[in-house]
Order: sequence, then structure tokens, then C-alpha cells
Amino acid sequence: MQFVERLRNKVQKENLWFFILLLLSENSRYGYELRSLINHKFGFWSGNVTAYRVLYDLEKAKLVRAESQDRRRYYKITESGRKELEAARAFLQSLIVQSDPSKSSVKRNAGTA
Repeated sequence: MQFVERLRNKVQKENLWFFILLLLSENSRYGYELRSLINHKFGFWSGNVTAYRVLYDLEKAKLVRAESQDRRRYYKITESGRKELEAARAFLQSLIVQSDPSKSSVKRNAGTA
């Protein structure tokens, strides 16, 4: 399980933007709320600074837009952000399909390796 855990950590921590965009595709949210929801829905904590840094980068790339409301900064996904999220979903789905032996276009002989 050591390798699976390593894969899990890499996917979660190095692709925090994906999880943030997933949550923002459902509703506008503020930074701390996003961090809590990531833990609740996906089972890991991101650092406070890390989550805000990713939000800043997403805003700079125009994938999210921030609005101040009730002394909080709410983030909302943009149309560009939705397109980026859909492209990421399609990529991940293709990996899953490619890794499924029953979906493989190349059939292996039982006697060959």
C-alpha cells in the first residue's frame, strides 16, 4: 500500500486546484469553507496558506473570480474554469478507462506475458 498512498498524496496535494474547482462548480465559497469541504468530501487537509495560494493562482488565471461579501472573500468558478475542470475530468476518465483491462482494445493471450 506504500505506493498507493504515495499516489493518493500526489494526486491530492499537487492537484488541489482540481478539488477547489470541483467544489466551486457547485456553489460560490470562501477560502476556509473550501478547506473544510475538501477535508469532508475528499478526506485530506490542505494547508491554509496552500489553499489561498491556489485560489490566488486560479484567480490570476481567470479560472475563478472573487467577490467581497459580509467581510469574506467568496470565490466563484468562471466559464474558463468550467472548461478547465471538464478537460481535467476527461483526462482522468481516460486514465481510468485505459487502466481497465476489460475496456482495453488490446486483448492478451492467457499464455503470453
